[in-house]
Amino acid sequence: MIPAHAAAGTGALGPLVATAAAVSAACYLLAAARLRRRGDAWPRHRDASFTAGCAALAYALTGPLPGGAFTAHMAQHLVVAMAAPLPLVLARPLTLLLRALPGGAPPRRALLAVAHSRPAAWLLFPPVAAALDIGGLWLLYRTGLMAAAHHRPLLGAAVQLHVLAAGLLFAFAVCQLDPVRRRWSPAWRGAGLLAAGWAHAVLAKSLYAAPPPGSPVAPGDLHTGSQLMYYGGDIAELALATVLAVGWYADTGRARRPAPAGLRTTSPRGRRSPGIRRGGP
Repeated sequence: MIPAHAAAGTGALGPLVATAAAVSAACYLLAAARLRRRGDAWPRHRDASFTAGCAALAYALTGPLPGGAFTAHMAQHLVVAMAAPLPLVLARPLTLLLRALPGGAPPRRALLAVAHSRPAAWLLFPPVAAALDIGGLWLLYRTGLMAAAHHRPLLGAAVQLHVLAAGLLFAFAVCQLDPVRRRWSPAWRGAGLLAAGWAHAVLAKSLYAAPPPGSPVAPGDLHTGSQLMYYGGDIAELALATVLAVGWYADTGRARRPAPAGLRTTSPRGRRSPGIRRGGP
């Protein structure tokens, strides 16, 4: 059976990440306050979004989680890899950092160089981000990696960091709210989200039938954890799809609205509107 202490599987990493999340939230709030003091607008709902994401991440890695060992592990997976990254990305931390840093300062130039680099553009290519995210989960749950991580603290810490980093990367790639080298089209982002959702659902169904190799799990715990993964993944992916759809509408919806009648100069078939005569009013 999966030991109770391995349900979270964070060891010393949990408190470290929780501390880093608290420090990150404090730095974000200070940077936002600095922008407002100098007269720049920064929506307060982004402050709340980033703080909520940091709080969810800290609790998932340190707090008590419901259910048996496998169910608790899966609840942690959902928060770390899917639930917490979305509010963090919605807060646009890169945009805030670039606006808070002095123009021309070396840290700002270095950050822009990374954000506009070719490797960053390809890492944010939605199919690549989806493969890194979901591919890592297939490797974790359909090989002996999960069992090995329970007995090797460094390996377990590396797995948790990968899950968090891959989840953040995927949410960033789908939403693409911050300034980067290339903003991929909604079609690419939607295709990456659909592919990741399908692979995540298939993985959850496979876990319902058989536990991870080398990690015996009680049938009831296995089924509850797998269902949590399946339906929780659906909710997280629906939230990402909503952000994608809202962004697409903001980019293109207003441009497709017909112009007011008084501003039209041609009829739908290309003929000159009868309200405007050639040669003057």
